[in-house]
Amino acid sequence: MAAKSDGAPVSLRNESPPECPSSLDQRSPQCRPAEKRYSLLDCCWTLCALLVFFSDGASDLWLAADYYLRENYWWFALTLVFVIVPSVVVQVLSFRWFAYDYAETTESGTAAAVVAATGTENNFSTKDSDQRGAGRAAAVGGLPAAGTGGGAHGCCRVFMWIFQAIIHIFQLAQVWRYVHALYLGVQSRWRGDHERHHFYWSMMFQSADISMLRLLESFLKSAPQLVLQLSIMVQARQVPPLSPGLSASASLISLSWMIASYQKVLRDSRDDKLPMTYKAVIIQILWHLFTIGARTMAFALFASVFQLYFGIFIVAHWCIMTFWIIQGETDFCMSKWEEIIYNMMVGIVYIFCWFSVREGRTRCRMLIYSLTVFVENVALTTLWYLYRGQHTSDFSAVALVCVVASSYALGTFFMCVYYGLLHPDGPASGWGHGVEKERLDDEPLASPASTLPPDVVASPPRTLPRTKDREQGAGGSADVFQVRATRGAQASLPRLTPRTEGPVIRIDLPRKKYPAWDAHFIDRRLRKTILALESAAPVTPRIQYRCLGTAKEVMEYETTV
Repeated sequence: MAAKSDGAPVSLRNESPPECPSSLDQRSPQCRPAEKRYSLLDCCWTLCALLVFFSDGASDLWLAADYYLRENYWWFALTLVFVIVPSVVVQVLSFRWFAYDYAETTESGTAAAVVAATGTENNFSTKDSDQRGAGRAAAVGGLPAAGTGGGAHGCCRVFMWIFQAIIHIFQLAQVWRYVHALYLGVQSRWRGDHERHHFYWSMMFQSADISMLRLLESFLKSAPQLVLQLSIMVQARQVPPLSPGLSASASLISLSWMIASYQKVLRDSRDDKLPMTYKAVIIQILWHLFTIGARTMAFALFASVFQLYFGIFIVAHWCIMTFWIIQGETDFCMSKWEEIIYNMMVGIVYIFCWFSVREGRTRCRMLIYSLTVFVENVALTTLWYLYRGQHTSDFSAVALVCVVASSYALGTFFMCVYYGLLHPDGPASGWGHGVEKERLDDEPLASPASTLPPDVVASPPRTLPRTKDREQGAGGSADVFQVRATRGAQASLPRLTPRTEGPVIRIDLPRKKYPAWDAHFIDRRLRKTILALESAAPVTPRIQYRCLGTAKEVMEYETTV
């Protein structure tokens, strides 16, 4: 597979920050420091995430034991099912990732890449290259895969497999990954320049894995657990101390925390998006805390009276949301079926809260979703109020309705604060005045790649199918990474363009648009190869995805693939 242009560079913030002219917006990526370092706040955030994880799991287990001792076996069984089943699913997925990352790569096809330096002798090749380049590429291909501990002996490898098996059997995969990310982050602060970049890349990859695993676990475990415990409290007409109330609170905090944490890690992983400050993260946690709280409270009230109709409502809402997401043609995964499964999982998220899954302007889509959720909350709460049992007094009923309404209002207020004051791309208060003000989370600011010449654009056209390129390279082809010489036109780029000297890893795939992860974060084959090449290169390389510049090039590419 051959691309017609060099594409847009992807920086992992390992470059010196350029000067920022006064004519540019101070929030633009050109004007922010390109260097990203692991900070004390990042360390504290990871420790707090561990605390949230343990609090959520411990409160659920404590509650299950409490139900068993009180001989409430039905509630005990439901509580335990919502703890064990999601945890097992996450552990299996995590161990599958570990097995792929730690397994030794015997094929050189996974390292079909070139590290090309401008004006130097560092020209590495794996295809149509001279003997020197092929020899160096063979050395790169023979490097140990990421996670092998630098070619550990057989006994050490066996010990690692046994250790990871024990970790996953005891349902502690997330804890191990948090600790590992913490270790990699600390090492990125203490090591030398080149090693620091390698540890930081590894830490970002580990953080991405944790975010995806914990987000999946939160909506498979914490969300249904929250609805279950609220329903039990409504039916029991009391909040037993340190049992359902504590479990519901921990589940709600876990849900809100993971949505905000996922968005922060996703933004940190992309060089075309400004990072999210911790002030913005806290406001986003409060936003989701109150909106999800109101949503689950409405669910619990309705389910306490209409159990069957509540199940029908949840299934219908999930089907509609999933169809809406699929119709929007998301671009998160590397194959068609993975994308469908992902859309089905996001449909579960949409039962409880908004989650951006498409590039472009989200104002209309978010408004439609918010109005739908508002109408549903009002309908569910009203039906409960009209058909509640005689055991609920009018005062208690009105109080519960007020709790739902005030919680949703507070969540909407914090959402406005986030978008109006603390959004990383700047305030979005003037939506009606120009295109620049109309974007939300998934509309990126002008990136450094936007200053490239016309034949090198920042993203591929929408006419390129997502799966065509992947299917070409999935059958063992070594052409995911494409070898080509550095173009001479890059030597005359403007001062604010990304770094063009030094090693380059060119990936012959179109770059995914925000809010999707870059391919080298979700495709573990690319990740292993990039880490191996990064370890071998004397200077930290930059990553460059394929891009097509003109309609003629699009036609030529589609007719030659």
